[in-house]
Amino acid sequence: MAGKIGIVPFWKQYDRKSVLRAAQLAEDLGYDSIWIPEAWGYEQFQLLTEIAVHTKRIKLATGIVNIFSRTAGLLAMSAATLDEISEGRVILGLGTSGKIVVENFHGVPYKKPLTRMRETVGILRTLWRGERMRPDHSTLFEAHPFKLEMKPLRSDIPVYIASLQDKAIQEIGRVADGWVPTFWPYKHLRDGIKMIEVGAREAGRDASKIEVAPFVGIIPMDDVAMARSLLKPTVSFYIGGMGTYYHALFCRYGFEENANHVRELYNNNRRQEASAAVSDDLIDQIAICGSPDHCREKLAEWRQNGVGTALMNLPTGMPFEMTEQLLRTMAPK
Repeated sequence: MAGKIGIVPFWKQYDRKSVLRAAQLAEDLGYDSIWIPEAWGYEQFQLLTEIAVHTKRIKLATGIVNIFSRTAGLLAMSAATLDEISEGRVILGLGTSGKIVVENFHGVPYKKPLTRMRETVGILRTLWRGERMRPDHSTLFEAHPFKLEMKPLRSDIPVYIASLQDKAIQEIGRVADGWVPTFWPYKHLRDGIKMIEVGAREAGRDASKIEVAPFVGIIPMDDVAMARSLLKPTVSFYIGGMGTYYHALFCRYGFEENANHVRELYNNNRRQEASAAVSDDLIDQIAICGSPDHCREKLAEWRQNGVGTALMNLPTGMPFEMTEQLLRTMAPK
């Protein structure tokens, strides 16, 4: 099975030590990277540091860190510090998160997310190069000529951005090294790639060097219905409980009736019904379920639609034995 695979634990319902075990096993099996998420559970840079000191090769990625809960300066320091500890294995995955999380958990106003993303990446690049910030680096605050009082191991730490909206995806073409789409129907990934190409062309960059690295639920089970059922609770949570972005995405690609139904059930606290209501067709567009051979064939099809590194979600709330079985079954060959 050609191509790179990263692994992603869900942001809740997991044991920290089991994630470390998964990272070590994934490294032994040839996986490319581990992407640690963050919402309102574990803090990701500390977990990645723990993994860094217990591994040697696997890349360490934030999957993703939002740009509101930390300043650009703190993100620059955190990534550079982890990159030094890990000897150059960091990928900084960034996203804007959403208004609900940013304002109601972090207490930070959710203002001008696209501008904040653009200016954050600019400040990161400047500081990693050892240069001083300038007043024109930000319209959101008064930037003074600070620089990092440490020499980053790399001045070009890769920056991947998770985004779903057109303008934000175009911005990836202008400033980033990769796109991390979540629950984007795989047959329509080329739509996003075309948006990236627009931004890259305007910035004089080579769009072909910008990697597409989607989160992919992969459940290699002969019982396809059972495999789908393991993914449906997460999908219903994103439709009903994570703001408007995912609902709008599914509506955009032909699942409006189903997305509306799931959201209504979820918001009326009928969570089990909401999960069961997620359609099989929707799951098959955003995830891979079936026998191991079927999963490998479908993953190859995803790659034909533009995927560089597939970020495979680990089982949620399951014994470690299931995680180990998944990792061994889908190991790169």
